[in-house]
Amino acid sequence: MFVSDLVAENLNMTFSTPNGESVHALKDVNFTLKKGELLSVLGPSGCGKTTLLNIIAGFIRPTGGRILLGDREIDGPGVDRGMVFQQGALFEWLTVAENVDFGLRMKKEKKASNARKVEEWLDIVGLQGFGNTPTYQLSGGMQQRVALARCLINDPDVILMDEPLGALDALTREKMQTLVLKIWKETGKTIMIITHSVEEALLLGERLFVMAPRPGRLHREYRLPFAEWGLEQDPRAIKNHTDFANNREEILSMIWNMEEEIMGRAG
Repeated sequence: MFVSDLVAENLNMTFSTPNGESVHALKDVNFTLKKGELLSVLGPSGCGKTTLLNIIAGFIRPTGGRILLGDREIDGPGVDRGMVFQQGALFEWLTVAENVDFGLRMKKEKKASNARKVEEWLDIVGLQGFGNTPTYQLSGGMQQRVALARCLINDPDVILMDEPLGALDALTREKMQTLVLKIWKETGKTIMIITHSVEEALLLGERLFVMAPRPGRLHREYRLPFAEWGLEQDPRAIKNHTDFANNREEILSMIWNMEEEIMGRAG
């Protein structure tokens, strides 16, 4: 096993509601994510996507099974995993550079080395010259670039993204999708991205998990060429490709049927 393989073994998660009911959020989830793989996860509301991500991040502990990074069981947050949220969770009163090097300052690394690393990552995410800009002055897309740089500068083994592009306008979202693919290829990082967008999941996942709800479980896995294509081709051309369109319609129908089943149960 590579040191940074991420392995889920029979993951189960059960929550208790305030009225005493039990909710089985995840059931018998098993997978191995190899070092350097790019995984997208989608499914209808309530399928456990965010619960799964939070377990990997170490924010919550599963009620059954375990998750391993390399040969170590994950039992809490750690520097080996970096998180990017839908809203950047930035310190808006700080400058861009101060946000990006926040983790390095917490580790008390040398200021000169920090400054050099900050400039390198600002260049990679396309924010050259913005280091001294107050973060609140940036657009939503630029703030997400800051969030990516802040995550990556700490050199995590695994990057976890929870709807990181969901609040962006269509054009900015497309540019950020291209940036995510570029970072994946250039850094060799393992990336897991949660999204509600079928098109985004297809474009940003060389592997794609469709999850089914109640209880949350892995319903279908796809292995796809579109992320590799996206390194060389225009995303719009890829989205118009027959294979892309066929996969999109198949997954949309799959999720539609799940939603219909949920509504039937509720009725």
